[in-house]
Amino acid sequence: MHDIYAWQQAIWQKLTQKRQWRGHALLLKGKQGIGKFQFARHFAKALLCTAPTTEQTACGKCLSCGWFEQQAHPNFFQIIPEALAAGSSDSGEKEDSEEKSNSAATKKNASKQISIEQIRKLTEFVYMTGHQNGYKIILIHPAESMNSAAANALLKKLEEPPADVLFLLVTHQAQHLLPTIRSRCQQIAMPIPDVQSSIDWLKQQRVSDPETSLAAASFSPLAALAFEQGGHAAQHDQFIQQIGNPSRLDPLALAEAMQPVNLSLVVSWLQKWCYDLVSYRTTGRNRYYLKQLAAIQALSGQIDLPECITFTRALNSKQKLSHHPLNPRLFLEELLIAYRVLMNRR
Repeated sequence: MHDIYAWQQAIWQKLTQKRQWRGHALLLKGKQGIGKFQFARHFAKALLCTAPTTEQTACGKCLSCGWFEQQAHPNFFQIIPEALAAGSSDSGEKEDSEEKSNSAATKKNASKQISIEQIRKLTEFVYMTGHQNGYKIILIHPAESMNSAAANALLKKLEEPPADVLFLLVTHQAQHLLPTIRSRCQQIAMPIPDVQSSIDWLKQQRVSDPETSLAAASFSPLAALAFEQGGHAAQHDQFIQQIGNPSRLDPLALAEAMQPVNLSLVVSWLQKWCYDLVSYRTTGRNRYYLKQLAAIQALSGQIDLPECITFTRALNSKQKLSHHPLNPRLFLEELLIAYRVLMNRR
């Protein structure tokens, strides 16, 4: 099962070989960056395959597998936010500067929500006859990105599903889904690899410093690999360098430099940094930024601990707002100014 991550082998066997799943809807839940979406796609492909292997994986050779890889399978329907689709598309061809600019603008303006229009498109797919009377599979990722109208529209389809229709919902934050949606799904907690397994896997992917990359990525191996292979490494290093030296921090300039980066990701960088400051002050250990130990050690001794804890907790609310800010640049400027005031108040 080379396409299934090592930490997913047991759950794969339960769902495919032992058939320990029931009903018409599965909710795959767990932290981000552990391979839930990839698992769901492999699962859908295997169910649609006309000649699965003895391990119940897709053969990769039949006509059904070919359709699936070409994103043209008549019995498979995938719904993801426009922004995620724009970010995951890769033509494999070089773009000139104008095309890159247009691509970046398209991605920036794309919606991060799943809309009711996307869910409405399911109606014809769900209720028409499937190809060769096989399974019809609907994959929604991440399910918590559905707006309220979309969630209610999906709920109606979950309440009265036709036979041989399987919904696969993937979520990083199941608590943000409607309780009525959760109750109509079989919830499956996706396994989280332990630190050593993650490090071993990252070494196999030729990551140069797996321990540091894994910690900085909140111990999510796929997120660590994505960051190592490109991501926003330059902006990340610039961000950490500046907040690590708050006396020289220029909030306006840094907010401008962070414009190409997903706003939620920038907030998470600051959350982890503040967590390390509080953690080192109280326990003498840092969790996320292993290479910045010296800076964290120096700053943690200077902070007002209660104020820093309050600021760190406030970042949780800021994280929620980061998905729908009125003005991303002003949002970041306000956040960084507040951080500089906190750190320079000695």
